[in-house]
Amino acid sequence: MATVRFLGAAQEVTGSCHMIESPELGRILLDCGMHQGGNAAKRLPDEYFEFAPASINAVVLSHAHLDHSGMLPKLVHEGFNGVIHATSATVELLEVMLLDSVNLYLSDLERTNRRRLRRGKEPLEPIYTEQDVAKVLSLSKAHPYGQPFKVATNASVTFHDAGHILGSAITEFCIEEKGKSRTLVFSGDLGNKSAILMNDPTILEKADVVLMEGTYGDRNHRPIEDTVEQLRTIIRETEHKGGNIMIPAFAVGRTQELLFYLGQLYKQGDLQNWQVILDSPMAIEVTKVYDHWFNQLDKEDIKLVRPAAHSILKDFIPRLLLSSSPQDSMAINKISKGALIIAGSGMCTGGRIRHHFKQRIWDSRSTVIFCGFQARGTLGRLLVDGKKHIKLFGEDYLVKARIETLGGFSAHAGQSELIEWVSHFKGSPRIMLVHGESTALDTLSNKLWTDKNIEAEIAVQNHCIAF
Repeated sequence: MATVRFLGAAQEVTGSCHMIESPELGRILLDCGMHQGGNAAKRLPDEYFEFAPASINAVVLSHAHLDHSGMLPKLVHEGFNGVIHATSATVELLEVMLLDSVNLYLSDLERTNRRRLRRGKEPLEPIYTEQDVAKVLSLSKAHPYGQPFKVATNASVTFHDAGHILGSAITEFCIEEKGKSRTLVFSGDLGNKSAILMNDPTILEKADVVLMEGTYGDRNHRPIEDTVEQLRTIIRETEHKGGNIMIPAFAVGRTQELLFYLGQLYKQGDLQNWQVILDSPMAIEVTKVYDHWFNQLDKEDIKLVRPAAHSILKDFIPRLLLSSSPQDSMAINKISKGALIIAGSGMCTGGRIRHHFKQRIWDSRSTVIFCGFQARGTLGRLLVDGKKHIKLFGEDYLVKARIETLGGFSAHAGQSELIEWVSHFKGSPRIMLVHGESTALDTLSNKLWTDKNIEAEIAVQNHCIAF
């Protein structure tokens, strides 16, 4: 009998990792994600595997976000040499995401080691390098949606569109043992149905076990029309104060959708006095990947409201400034007002957004807009929770900027969408809730029972169940 063990994202939002195991199957990981929050050089040495990486036969990856893929370089560094299965778009995005991640990590490590040397301490060795990222990419194998592929002699996987980001997948895992067939469905991250650039998540009906995310299990998102109107109001009020806007960017998915709606506001005359700046080399590269894939899809395959030949970077906002180099980024500091800056990272754990905070977070004319979930332990979460004093680059800063959250731009399904998706399964499969904080999962579990008479359990770290 096969088992699934919950090794990450059990009553937490980041670090997705689950291991399917049986004597015939061996060991297969569903995701190999990184915990997010804080300095990477300080955080990553505390990340360890509950298994020997060389014992893993294969990895099945739901999508390219780092909280689902970010530990793959460490996995190969410590001995994994199997196949990494993902969708074609995920494989393409993985190169951008992991290279950016390792560069940020090595930069953090360099700064940390300078401080250690000044204190007479030995420098830390990197736990993985660019060579490990290259090996991850060489081990990656791309698969289309809807076509089963073998992951072992007695097991197959089929990817279905999760509608979360480009290439995101619901994983349907089928195993044959002793003449019996068993199916486990892993939702990955399910998309928000209001996302204009994504399809709705695929509906499945058959499973023995369902692992479903519950990031927003305790609430629904604001309607997108209200969210866009809120964004318009924030822009106008910040312009009236003579300030600037900073938006921490999730480079994959959120940035592209945000650019689309800013383009709509531009066409309606709401950005005439604003310079929109995309200050994220990774987001720029990811948007190019989006353009590449969108241009290969016909209008029946994706909910685009523009001709297929259009480019997000070129056509949505004609005056969009792409800031690639550090010099470009530093030049933004000279803009006194009217700068709408989209910069990484989305949870403010690193990247250029922290440098822009350093220049403007203390200015009451400034506005910070959050467009996605902020995990516990991140600077973004501290700001959303109302923290008035923060530390940046070893210095204390008073937060005087206006802090706003736009819920409708979330790339995750809200509570009602999660309930609707899981309600389609027939035959009362075992439901396990993952990828959510405990309060959100408790609320979702209770709601499923009271509204749909569906029993849902909450996954516990390092526990396993049979299927």
